[in-house]
Amino acid sequence: MVHSALNERKTLAVVVPAYCETKLLPETIASIPDFVDHIVVVDDGSPDRTFEVARRLEDPRVEVIRLGFNYGVGRAISRGYEHALQLGADVIAVMAADNQMDPDDLLKVVEPVVDEQADYAKGNRLAHPESEQMPALRRFGTRLLGRMTGMVCGLPELDDSQCGYTAISAEALRYVPLHKLYPSYGYPNDLILRLRELGATIEQPVVRPVYATEQSGLRIPAVIVPISGILLRGALRRLRNRLAGRHKLLAA
Repeated sequence: MVHSALNERKTLAVVVPAYCETKLLPETIASIPDFVDHIVVVDDGSPDRTFEVARRLEDPRVEVIRLGFNYGVGRAISRGYEHALQLGADVIAVMAADNQMDPDDLLKVVEPVVDEQADYAKGNRLAHPESEQMPALRRFGTRLLGRMTGMVCGLPELDDSQCGYTAISAEALRYVPLHKLYPSYGYPNDLILRLRELGATIEQPVVRPVYATEQSGLRIPAVIVPISGILLRGALRRLRNRLAGRHKLLAA
């Protein structure tokens, strides 16, 4: 079982990027299972009291980082990754602060990485029976972005590239140029492309789509243009690496 594997062999951290989440952050932290060793909350320059609320959480696993500016969810996650590595985490998961990720799915997300069957696990909401509750345009756009990202990175079976429910091994993360990753909503696509350039293996555990009292900030039409740029740059890097004969750093 993952419980015993984590307790005996792996240290697990969860990064929680947060922006204006005074209401739902406490619920999110309270829901994180007790087999998690560290929780890194990253306040992405919230103008409200998110940082103060996070600092007052009584869970001893919680450490809070405050960014001085609203850089974007990608930058917040990258900063959380850096801190989790400093804490000695072997596997690092990401759960959003808006309580829209089912904590019961955390085992499924981290299991492929804990068992060293994958370098990166990317939750797949579209394969879940309840995916129909996602708005039709959002579901279509999410699948389209997944297919586009998969074509560029050589993973045609990639389905839900935008899902933020993820887990990554510390070994793989150390090779990723976190400071170069796109800071906003195109971050998941950029990270997938760069991981595949390293030769990382990616699993797609099915997770339940959750829509709590807060609406997601993602608007597919608004992110198509920047993500298209990310994919183009990724395709060019892939071509250059192939022409240069560069070796992948992780076992494919």
